[in-house]
Amino acid sequence: MSRVGRRTITLGDGVTVNVNKNIVTVKGPKGELTKEFSPLITVSVDDKGIKTSRANENKQTKMLHGTTNSLIQGMVTGVTKGFEKELEIIGVGYNVKAQGNGLQFSLGLSHKVDLEIPEHLKVEIISPTALKVTGIDKQQVGEFAAKIKAFRKPEPYGGKGIRYKGEFIIRKSGKASK
Repeated sequence: MSRVGRRTITLGDGVTVNVNKNIVTVKGPKGELTKEFSPLITVSVDDKGIKTSRANENKQTKMLHGTTNSLIQGMVTGVTKGFEKELEIIGVGYNVKAQGNGLQFSLGLSHKVDLEIPEHLKVEIISPTALKVTGIDKQQVGEFAAKIKAFRKPEPYGGKGIRYKGEFIIRKSGKASK
């Protein structure tokens, strides 16, 4: 049996879970998340926490067991603590500004790049070259941060671009002169 699938998910203070067939709703101090899971996985809630169990021993069902448990754990963490990703912008003249309900990036392109912030996420501009994306849904936070990073990925020669805070970029030496 899957070790991840067997674990019991403990609920924090103020967290309530509602299971209706294969739809799980988690409510907490930061908000509410709802997700539909496979009917092959049974989700049960008791006074100790949330447990998942599988219907059979097929390979696909075994894979879904651990994944479902991890996704529910992420939902519980999201409504209690939330998730965040910090990004750094490195390069001469590269920066970000808040503009209405969006962001405007100057990334050395012939034009400025505009990006609208989704309503369920918050973006805090720490400095003109650093920003923080926060939200309760781990997937949406990571997806939005990756979308920002895709505008100008860090390049290995000069190191310019947008990267996650603490991300290590392997640098190349460039052409060797004789």
